Amino acid sequence: MSTTTIASPSAADQATPRKSPLVVFHRVLPFGRLPQRADRSGAGSMPTRAFRYCEPSSSASGFGYYIFPPISFSLLWDGQDIRWTFDGASDWMPLKSVQYPGFRDLFDSIAPQEIQEYAPPFLVAFQEPGLFQMWTGIIARTAPGWSLMIRPPVNVPRPGGYEPFEGIIETDRWFGPLITNIRLTKTDVPINFSSEFPLVQVLPIPRQSYDEATLNNYELVPDLKQFTPEDWDDYYDTVVRPHVQETRPRGQYAAAARKRRAAEGSNPPGG
Repeated sequence: MSTTTIASPSAADQATPRKSPLVVFHRVLPFGRLPQRADRSGAGSMPTRAFRYCEPSSSASGFGYYIFPPISFSLLWDGQDIRWTFDGASDWMPLKSVQYPGFRDLFDSIAPQEIQEYAPPFLVAFQEPGLFQMWTGIIARTAPGWSLMIRPPVNVPRPGGYEPFEGIIETDRWFGPLITNIRLTKTDVPINFSSEFPLVQVLPIPRQSYDEATLNNYELVPDLKQFTPEDWDDYYDTVVRPHVQETRPRGQYAAAARKRRAAEGSNPPGG
């Protein structure tokens, strides 16, 4: 009879606490692409020169995670009502509030009895013309004090016909469907949503960063004459010095930012 030996954790392993993740994504619908880290190249759409030298754009592009539609589907809006269809459907169907086909039975077969029949809807049409809500098939949980900001993918050209709203969900307290509201912007033409194209980008942000006390902590300097000597020194170092150098390295800001991140131990992959 064979035996399997399980190694005991070392003293060093026991002494080092496991770091809790900042975000945990639960895929509830058992299909579709999993969330993934956002790409500093804007999902490959950013020009090479911008990716290499425009650090503000590449940093913003790589901030957060891509969330994809769980399936490919299409909408058709006539200015009043919305219809929808998906791969495998035989025709267009009116959109009111719909479950993904077959998901309710799957949900009820797994969920505790008191939670059965509460499967989240996939798509919901609002009363306002051209507006609907979509569930991404994901439930997210963040570390205490952190929220998720939902917005369109950063620096990624989108197919025409729709515009996701932006929002902030306190996902350390809200353990429910990760949803997004979307405005349709074209009528009488099919608007396609691909399960291979990111629908939204979610950004983890500390709740303190958008607290009223934080946002009200600002100061206005309304006149150039009020620049201090320190302001002028900083402006010289930032704007003027690169122009008066005998040799001006390309992407100087990007190189300095990456060097600083490397020193702090936070340089991103491919950065």
